[in-house]
Amino acid sequence: MFDTYVAALQHDLVDLPQGTRRVGVVRSPTPWFHGAVDENRPALGPPSDFLEEFQSREESFKLDGMCEEGAHNAAWEELDFEETYRDHLTSGEVRASMDDLVSLLQAGEDVALVCYENTDQKRCHRTILREELRSRV
Repeated sequence: MFDTYVAALQHDLVDLPQGTRRVGVVRSPTPWFHGAVDENRPALGPPSDFLEEFQSREESFKLDGMCEEGAHNAAWEELDFEETYRDHLTSGEVRASMDDLVSLLQAGEDVALVCYENTDQKRCHRTILREELRSRV
C-alpha cells in the first residue's frame, strides 16, 4: 500500500508500481482531481463539518502570521485531528469502503491513497488511514 498527493502524481514525482489503483480519499474533490485517480471514496475523507472547523482554525492561524504549513499543523494539534479522524473511521458510513480496500489489499492488489497534502510539510488523514488499513490486512 502506498500514499501520495495529487500534485506528485501530476508531476511524476512518485513512482508507483504498474497497475497500482489510485484511490482518492477526498470528501469534496475539485473537478481536476478525478483525472488523477482511478476512483474517489469521499467517505474516507474527514467529516465535512469537522473539515470546515479545521479549515477555519487553520485560516485563523494564518491571519495571526503563521506560514501555511505551520497553521495547518497547529490546527491539527489544537483540534485533535488524529483522534477525531480515527473515530470517523469506525462509523457506519466508512466501514464498507474500509472493508472493500482491505479485501483488495488482501487479494494482493497495489493501492495508493491519494489526497492533496504533501506529508513532507503537512500532516494528513491519509497516513492515519494507511496505518488503520495495514493493521487490518
